[in-house]
Amino acid sequence: MAHKFVIEKNKAGEFVAKFKYNSELMFWTEGYSSRASAINAIESIKKNGPDAPIEENLD
Repeated sequence: MAHKFVIEKNKAGEFVAKFKYNSELMFWTEGYSSRASAINAIESIKKNGPDAPIEENLD
């Protein structure tokens, strides 16, 4: 699979949800104190992301 979500711990020991495409890091979330919160963030992105509008701020 070319794309995937990955949960890792950052230097502060927090759980971070990352999205990778062909091993390239595309985006990541803030740090969470629990793994469950990182999983909830992933589920929210999967649920709400497909319909998200594109906003451009090109000032």
